[in-house]
Amino acid sequence: MTRKASPSPASSPASSPAASVPVRPDPSTLRRALGEIKAGHFETTLAALSPYIGSGEQKAALLYAFCLAGLHQPEKAAHILCEVAGENPAGVHPLQELSDILAELDRRPDAVATCRAALHLAPQDARIYDVLANVLTQMGQFDEAVELLRHSTTLRPNATYSYNLLAMALAERGDMAEALAVLEGVLAAHPEHAGSLSNIGCILAGEGRFEEALDFYRRAIFYRPTDAQIRLNHSITLLKAGRFAQGWAEHEWRLKLPGHSSLPQDRLLPSLGPDTDLSGQRVLVTQEEGLGDTLMYLRYVEPLARRGAHVHLWVPDTLEQICRRVEGAGTVQVGGDVPPYDWHCPFISLPRVFAATADAMGAPVPYLKAGPEKVRAFARLLPDNHKLNVGLIWGGAPRPNLIGPHMVDRRRSMSLQTLEPLGSIPGINLISMQKGPYAEQMLDPPRNMTLYDPTDELHTMDDTASLMMSLDVIVSVDTSSVHLAGGLGKAVLLMDRYDNCWRWQHGREDSPWYPTLRIIRQTTPRKWEDVVGKVADRLRTMAAYRA
Repeated sequence: MTRKASPSPASSPASSPAASVPVRPDPSTLRRALGEIKAGHFETTLAALSPYIGSGEQKAALLYAFCLAGLHQPEKAAHILCEVAGENPAGVHPLQELSDILAELDRRPDAVATCRAALHLAPQDARIYDVLANVLTQMGQFDEAVELLRHSTTLRPNATYSYNLLAMALAERGDMAEALAVLEGVLAAHPEHAGSLSNIGCILAGEGRFEEALDFYRRAIFYRPTDAQIRLNHSITLLKAGRFAQGWAEHEWRLKLPGHSSLPQDRLLPSLGPDTDLSGQRVLVTQEEGLGDTLMYLRYVEPLARRGAHVHLWVPDTLEQICRRVEGAGTVQVGGDVPPYDWHCPFISLPRVFAATADAMGAPVPYLKAGPEKVRAFARLLPDNHKLNVGLIWGGAPRPNLIGPHMVDRRRSMSLQTLEPLGSIPGINLISMQKGPYAEQMLDPPRNMTLYDPTDELHTMDDTASLMMSLDVIVSVDTSSVHLAGGLGKAVLLMDRYDNCWRWQHGREDSPWYPTLRIIRQTTPRKWEDVVGKVADRLRTMAAYRA
């Protein structure tokens, strides 16, 4: 259905001559406009779209509204969005697309303002409550998100999507039992709803109830066997349960999701047998996701080379130097074009490649090394007072433009103020290794805490590795630095979140991946006090032993 021209100043500026004689835009114009909006170019795009307002082209009106929202005019934007949404009451509200775009631009407050303006215009439209609550959940405003979703479910009692959003908001808030109860209610009415089955599996896995979780995943896969996200979530539960061989095979489903390797799947390195020979084969190993993944799986480079492969690593520049010292690395490339290869393999697929061999866990620790001269140079940045040198990292990478990683970072990171008990431990030096936005908290440190800060000298992972070699222990939340320190064979105290990453498994204080790592995990979601208390006890013991 096309939209009639509206005399409202919100959608057709009276001063525009084009408003009286509208023209219809061609599809390429709209595609370019959307691209400009996703880049945050709202003002110029608004002007470019103005001649088409009143043309009856619904997409042009929506893009115009997106620009208004980006220019802090939520009421005008909401007027257009609600008018378009009213023409398709059973469809997805256009606020959803707007909120996704603004989230990628880290402009969530503008999405919230537009949603609130829309609620004033259409208070009975449950879709608006869903979008607003979803954005608030991303922002950590769980209480309001939960209340909005409860209201949404009263407006649409049969909306499985709203109930699943509610369950996820409750889980983010730490109310696991209530989240499960909500999803079980959905299944009572819709026993074949694969999304709800998968979400129950996710929550149960976070609680360490793996057999139950895997049963729910099996049921979800029965109904949606080719859903790559469900299969990926299933693989993560298998890995967390320690079922590595099956988990690695299932984990390949991630390659069917957007944003993964674009290299041809028929040249993906196959799983190896115990005696597979790769002599003369060029194997291109590629960066895929976070730095932590790459640092963890660099342990497989030496086993590849031992089988005769020429290993070509294609990595970000921050990893270049440390990769050059990995045993078996033939060539290390940063940027540029795809090099010649016989096989390619994303780093995260390497455990699958070796799962049926004696190298299933890769080369032993330490498989990462720092250069001796650089180690000596960085040692001079540390205090020379014979106290225990403790490296400290309390936050990860927020990545606010990526919804999933951003929400994980909220759970894994803490405030520097939470670490106040460490400041009063005698016999230790606290050495900040914190980079990024969380480092700004050092401007207001906890009372009685002195932090040495050499981070201005840390530009690459190789720099960080060189500094780590002169530390006695690294105390960190779950970041790539944990993998770096573990791969170097340094002592690590990991302050782990309640719903931990699969790598650290469940109910363990040690790690099969890093023998020098010890895990101290939250017992209550989002509560760090007991973790910090246990870390303080460990450091007191270490300092006393050193003395």
